Amino acid sequence: MSSVRVLVGTRKGAFVLTSDGKRKDWQVSGPFFAGWEIYHMKGSEADPERIYVSQTSGWFGQLIQRSDDGGKTWRQPGLPNEAIPPPGPPQALPNRFAYDTAAKPLTTHQWYDGTQHPWEFKRVWHIEPSLTDPDTVYAGVEDAALFRSSDGGENWQEISGLRGHGTGPQWQPGAGGMGLHTIILDATNPQRIYIAISAAGAFRTDDGGVTWKPINKGLVSNFMPNPTAEVGHCVHHVAMHRARPDVLFMQKHWDVMRSDDAGENWREVSGNLPTDFGFAIDVHAHEPETLYVVPIKSDSEHFPLDGKLRVYRSRTGGEEWEPLAKGLPEKDCYVNVLRDAMAVDRLDECGIYFGTTGGQVYASADSGDSWTPIVRDLPAVLSVEGQTLN
Repeated sequence: MSSVRVLVGTRKGAFVLTSDGKRKDWQVSGPFFAGWEIYHMKGSEADPERIYVSQTSGWFGQLIQRSDDGGKTWRQPGLPNEAIPPPGPPQALPNRFAYDTAAKPLTTHQWYDGTQHPWEFKRVWHIEPSLTDPDTVYAGVEDAALFRSSDGGENWQEISGLRGHGTGPQWQPGAGGMGLHTIILDATNPQRIYIAISAAGAFRTDDGGVTWKPINKGLVSNFMPNPTAEVGHCVHHVAMHRARPDVLFMQKHWDVMRSDDAGENWREVSGNLPTDFGFAIDVHAHEPETLYVVPIKSDSEHFPLDGKLRVYRSRTGGEEWEPLAKGLPEKDCYVNVLRDAMAVDRLDECGIYFGTTGGQVYASADSGDSWTPIVRDLPAVLSVEGQTLN
């Protein structure tokens, strides 16, 4: 029987949750890297025992950790091949993510008020392992840029065509910073990559990162001087079903959107959602027209409407939505679900997972019909990823 591993990044460490295919009893391991912010952790499909972790600290900076045994032990690429001993902090390695300034140097970007701000490396928001090679992994960082490692995280090179394609100086920071938070790899075309930046929008490459184009036509953002501008939109997350790489779903700063042509055009599919503001969006593993979002009251009130936590599901690609409430808090719930804090597994009965800023991780083993908390009282959850293991 297949088993499941759920990787949870929090404000104060990383946790690994494991269960068999029934997904009723869960074992919790961690915290790993206690006290560090774990922005994202994700496992390799090419090698299920390989897991990458982004950890950051105001004292020690940004580090990448790697496990080659499913999270039992960890090491920092670039150091000797042994686990980092706990109590001391890992050794920081400078310039591991140095921006490429040789081709098209970008030293500043301009905010809406016209002021110029230096381009600075701050943290890794998202890690995306290759679908076929466990040693190849992508990293989206703040200030927004895309990096790639082909040696398991030992060395990183910026894919500089993204920032250098022309609109980079116009990108703006969202409320949480100017982070590249979404990386989607096309299993049918290794040369195609989608990324999204808050607040710049979505972009696509069809040649492995050499050239890029903004894919934001149809997005409307009323907070911008030009609401339909080519770049500047605050995209919160983008999701794709791997069987249909031309169909994308987006949760943006207000509006749930859909594209049927690889991002060339977008249309709104917020349907009957009670509010179309939120951060997380994901697609059912086996049903390409089944989507999940967690509506949040507003851009200033980041909690569920009426204090009732609800996941909304659409089985029609966004045209109609239904609330999923069984097992979720019915009152006095004022948590948020962040952009990388929702995931699915690939078991025959698709499992859905999401974590909250209140430290709960909820799971559904029946495509969202019912939910149960598989762990409570963690630090605020920043990211959730599911792995299906044979």
